[in-house]
Amino acid sequence: MGVNADGRRELLGLKVGDSESEPFWREFLTSLKQRGLAGVRLVVSDAHVGLTKAVGRMFQGCSWQRCRVHFARNLLQTVPKAQQEMVAAALRSVFTQQSAATVEEQWDQVAAMLTGKFPRAAELMATAREDLLAFRYFPASHWRKLWSTNLLERVNEEIKRRTRVVGIFPNDAAITRLVGAVLLEQDEHWQLEGRRMFSLDSMAAIPPSADALPELDQPAPAMP
Repeated sequence: MGVNADGRRELLGLKVGDSESEPFWREFLTSLKQRGLAGVRLVVSDAHVGLTKAVGRMFQGCSWQRCRVHFARNLLQTVPKAQQEMVAAALRSVFTQQSAATVEEQWDQVAAMLTGKFPRAAELMATAREDLLAFRYFPASHWRKLWSTNLLERVNEEIKRRTRVVGIFPNDAAITRLVGAVLLEQDEHWQLEGRRMFSLDSMAAIPPSADALPELDQPAPAMP
């Protein structure tokens, strides 16, 4: 799934594979580029090694945002169960900040707080800092929809609901037909709906390249 230059969502492609290896993802991303995908500024995904390596090779110069939901699960696995709610709350506090500068400051404070009691958690936060905070380089009005894969997960849930009825597919073509029909239906709904995910003004504020990142002092909109 992607967002085009007009700020509207589009479903970009579908491919069936039996693994999430780098060659699989490279082949899929290559097919998207061959069909005209260009100017990718940010990829949001989980941290699957095959996918991230393929993104780094196929979309050189674009930013990568690691999904905060997937990261939170990984982080909580490094602390005792009795302390997980506290650590989860501390992590969530990063994403309630109102500017890019305070996002960075809060992240560093949380990591420092964890260093004494939970060194593995602190180390994980240190290594993931830039990947988790990539959203801060983009318009503040986009943040909530960039820092996780939740929008894509909603589409995936509909796919799961429809495929559970079938159970076992005879071949890949059968999967493509059913899932492709679900995705086409979703894409047509988005196009007919006509709503923009992001405004034209905010899309115009996205830096054209990694060398033109904005200053880290833009305030975020008030959180509802």
